[in-house]
Amino acid sequence: MTREVIGRGFLAEYLRQHLPPDASATILAAGVSDTSETSPERFRREAAMVSETALRCREGGRLLVFLSSAATGLYGREGEGREDSRVAPVSPYGRHKLAMERLVANSGAHWLTLRLSHVVGPRQNPAQLFPSLLRQIHSGTVMVHRGARRDLMGVHHFATVLDRLLALGVRDRTVNVASGTAFPVDQIVTALESEMGRSANRTFLDVPSETLRISNQLMRALVPEVADFGFGPRYLDSLVGRYVGRQAGGYVEKSPTRTW
Repeated sequence: MTREVIGRGFLAEYLRQHLPPDASATILAAGVSDTSETSPERFRREAAMVSETALRCREGGRLLVFLSSAATGLYGREGEGREDSRVAPVSPYGRHKLAMERLVANSGAHWLTLRLSHVVGPRQNPAQLFPSLLRQIHSGTVMVHRGARRDLMGVHHFATVLDRLLALGVRDRTVNVASGTAFPVDQIVTALESEMGRSANRTFLDVPSETLRISNQLMRALVPEVADFGFGPRYLDSLVGRYVGRQAGGYVEKSPTRTW
């Protein structure tokens, strides 16, 4: 069996280019990705796609990799987000993603659910975190959600984790894929400004305070290589240095992507 990637977004395109072609799995990298989404119709469309894909994987004996979310909408705004803890989603998006996880787990296909933190990389949707902030900084004014924090994961590291999990044959498990460090949005803006060599006026919108810490203990146990990824207080600077260029706020990957 060979790798199959479903989706047209930046994650799907990255995995098509950088995941080994002999990865014997169907990777579902499509569906609702906006954490503020509330549309029942969009949720129904994703549910239909997940159901159809799971049925095809069950009948074909393929592993289904479902890309879920470790966002606050699923885990809540405080405490520790662990795969083995009882989850009580706090948003329509979070409730929907949990329902999709259960659909996959009960489908009869072998599965691997990855709860992703905020993945950053080249050619992202303009509405996603880094592109949105870069565009605002370049315009001269940036809106900072005061109280918000984001756990960031480079797409190159995500791809490495996925590659290793597939190679190890991990299945029928849910795994957080996160750095374990959540950075205040204000700090992210400062790092982006420094790399771009320009600053912007800041306006602030107070949002409910977020102290959630996404546990990556299971990921670290399964994939010991993550010890070399540089997670911690300096990880933000390494991501900004890798993906953000000074030329007009360019957004490019500046070093080789294959890390395995």
